[in-house]
Amino acid sequence: MSAPVTVLVVDDSPTMRGLLTAALRRDPEIEVVGSAADPLEAREAIKRLNPDVITLDVEMPNMNGLEFLEKIMRLRPMPVVMVSTLTQKGAETTVAALEMGAVDAIGKPMDGTPAAVAFAELATKVKAAARARVRPRGDGPAAAPPPPGDYRPDPNHVLAIGASTGGVEALLTILQGFPADCPATVITQHMPATFTKSFAARLDKVCAPTVTEAEDGAPVKPGHIYIAPGGEAHLEVSGASPRCRLVRSDTVNGHRPSVDVLFNSVARLNRPMTGVILTGMGRDGAKGLLEMRQKGAHTLGQDEGSSIVYGMPRAAHEIGAVERQLPLQRLRPAILDLCSASPRSASTAA
Repeated sequence: MSAPVTVLVVDDSPTMRGLLTAALRRDPEIEVVGSAADPLEAREAIKRLNPDVITLDVEMPNMNGLEFLEKIMRLRPMPVVMVSTLTQKGAETTVAALEMGAVDAIGKPMDGTPAAVAFAELATKVKAAARARVRPRGDGPAAAPPPPGDYRPDPNHVLAIGASTGGVEALLTILQGFPADCPATVITQHMPATFTKSFAARLDKVCAPTVTEAEDGAPVKPGHIYIAPGGEAHLEVSGASPRCRLVRSDTVNGHRPSVDVLFNSVARLNRPMTGVILTGMGRDGAKGLLEMRQKGAHTLGQDEGSSIVYGMPRAAHEIGAVERQLPLQRLRPAILDLCSASPRSASTAA
């Protein structure tokens, strides 16, 4: 039997530390080796205990979670799962943390939600974080290179992207280089409810196209990027003149929204399409991407070396859903080429 994943819980609230510890200790593959009330305590505990993963509160005394995370990722990169309030401020801070290198995030219980429900996915996220590739971070994402000069927008093309763990960094890397007249783009990124609106707003600030959280009935058109809202519905695309549809139904592959649901809906469109699957744990999106490829779509997957968690891209690659696997830094030009009105050959695009 492999050694358990060791975790340090960092939160200024004794009650919350207790709830997090109890939720994690229910999993026999996890050992909570300690807790800390603030970053100063946490710094000493990290040196002493050398945990595999840290759960980190966003708002704490002496040094806030973002400042502490920046120091961790610069001086001693290690997997961090952020624990955030489900408020707009909490969501904005959490998106910033994910951009800085936190592996994943989970929301705190609120409005009477039992801790067992709020933290149902905590152990899974922590174990995935322990397997993640965490790299040192610089002072922020590098400036995006300009889009290739030979990109010519195809008004009929639809681009569908799916991502999970590590997807915030991957999507920022890709979308910051998109031109204002980018292909109509729909994205399902696994995120807790309330976080996706803040993520869309963050992308909209740093990207040339218009980025919004998808709304039911919104037309899917070039120059626009639509992020599936977290929580209660799946994002689909349908119609002769494609529109976003938010479908309230059961989880698929344990997720709502599900990448498979998005990809399957795009596969039914009678128009040129491209599908891309990025870093993330699990298998969500693999079958849907295969359906897209079988319906004539071009498909790309993030390669193992650049994925924070090589789960979803691996699953898609193994069933033949991926035409080409590429490192993260090469995906943007390849995507734009495939979505162009005059794409180059696959060999020159690679």
